Amino acid sequence: MEPLTEHRGVSDPVVYGYLWLVRVSPARQMALNEALAEYCRQHELMLSGVFTERDTGSGPSVAFTGLIDVLELPDTYGVVLPAASHLGPKGIAAPRQAQITASGARLLLVRGPGRRRPADHGATGPGPAPFHRRFGPALETER
Repeated sequence: MEPLTEHRGVSDPVVYGYLWLVRVSPARQMALNEALAEYCRQHELMLSGVFTERDTGSGPSVAFTGLIDVLELPDTYGVVLPAASHLGPKGIAAPRQAQITASGARLLLVRGPGRRRPADHGATGPGPAPFHRRFGPALETER
């Protein structure tokens, strides 16, 4: 009988974070980075880097291009975002999501669609337990 995965020397799946931060305070940026790191710790993922987009221009995004480039690296499992809105405005979010899924990477959301912070939840305060949603060939949700 094969040993269970938990009894093997399996390393954590490698993920990269992506933040779209336009007119965001340094405190908010730090809180979002910490949320990504905590999510990865809870889900046994290795956060290898976070790409941060700060430009609202219509030209190509250097941060997103860098993200797509690292998704081609071997052993890259996926991309983690605080919420789907971090892919950018609606006009560019769908094509970006398509590029991520076309690469074979999973798209993991700390806060999935339709989930909002409670009114008493601050940028760094407690909130609902994070979960992730995978988009791609297999659609599944874990809580």
